[in-house]
Amino acid sequence: MNANHWAGPRRRDRLGLRIAAVAVAGATVATLAPTAAVAAGVGVPSAVAEAGRPGPAVDLGPELRALVERGGATAALGESREDGRRPWRDAAGVVDLDSGRAVRADSRFRIGSVTKTFVSTVVLQLADEGRLRLDDPVEKYLPGVVPNGGAITLRQLLQHTSGLFDYLEDQRFLYHDEASLRAYLAEGRWTDFRPEELVSVAVGHPPYFEPGQGWYYSNTNYILTGMVVRKVTGRTWQREVERRIVEPLHLDSTTFPNSSARIPGPHAHGYVQLPEGPADVTRINPTVADAAGNGISTTADLDRFHAALFGGKLLTPARLAEMTTAVPAPTIAAHYGLGLIRYDLPCGEVWGHTGGIPGYNTIMLGARDGSRQFTLSFNLLEGAETDETGAAIDALFVKAACGPDGAGAAPAAPSAADGAGRSPLKLLR
Repeated sequence: MNANHWAGPRRRDRLGLRIAAVAVAGATVATLAPTAAVAAGVGVPSAVAEAGRPGPAVDLGPELRALVERGGATAALGESREDGRRPWRDAAGVVDLDSGRAVRADSRFRIGSVTKTFVSTVVLQLADEGRLRLDDPVEKYLPGVVPNGGAITLRQLLQHTSGLFDYLEDQRFLYHDEASLRAYLAEGRWTDFRPEELVSVAVGHPPYFEPGQGWYYSNTNYILTGMVVRKVTGRTWQREVERRIVEPLHLDSTTFPNSSARIPGPHAHGYVQLPEGPADVTRINPTVADAAGNGISTTADLDRFHAALFGGKLLTPARLAEMTTAVPAPTIAAHYGLGLIRYDLPCGEVWGHTGGIPGYNTIMLGARDGSRQFTLSFNLLEGAETDETGAAIDALFVKAACGPDGAGAAPAAPSAADGAGRSPLKLLR
């Protein structure tokens, strides 16, 4: 492997969509790695969820601890909110394996593809201001950057219907064996990328399909979206997210770094497994993810963001309706809007996004009416998953969404692979 490889052995999962397929009351639900919870706060008992509406906030402490004790995670954090209140918050696991210190409830973590929801929100705001149109072609803003750019719209980028190849599936971004993983840990994770380089890798491959003729999760779409934001505003996508979302909502623990490898503030460490033991992968150069997934946040900030977005504080009703107009996303057993995933559960639909990046997994979901949110994050020791890992993740997701009885049945064990033949227990990178 050269210095650019970073994805994972036997791994083709894409950033932010490492899916565990779950059978719930006869319905298959795709969930990405949830997050574990935060210490402090009291769980609220839950009755069976109302039909058509996700269940109320519940105590997920036992599921968090199960994920750490039996599921191969080193730390897990979580928080839920209902009507602006925080009825539950908890944490399990340790800050790092060396010290064994308990993880804090307010710990920060890499959010991976949850970043996409922030970026999409900014684009929809720019559309409301008349500075771009969602059905404009990419070629209008980035001439010559993408072959057939005149036939690919901004809407297709946001919805993953462009057909563009995902640069993270290029061999340069995959590690295949112990030697290539060691090379990534020693050199590859420090590599600095420009977005133009990532797009160049992607367009060196044929597209998956003609624009608008299918659905395929491609991080390239959001690298291009970030470039469009800069072209339209004269500022980086990071600065636009900060001034339009982070600062007005006082998301004081949320950052979108450039090339800094550190996570500011308290945080749990992320690890991958080597024969001699866990290797710390907390520090990476996040330019490899850019607008597709380089964010850092907390459970509290993500719940606040979700509540503001679905509560109408960031977008007009018409734009939020566009954002939540979703198309089938068969490989994740869900529907995808504009930077948003919709999961249909027996207790109703939930909206948000999931994320994965080396060492960290995030799930930010909630009710469409903005009344409920839950955010989970966990640090899976990759390469050391157990037979119970998938079931522990599934239990967190279903109970958080529906309550202890709202799903109607216990989740079945996850399938061996998702619809594209990838191992669901391998995090996308």
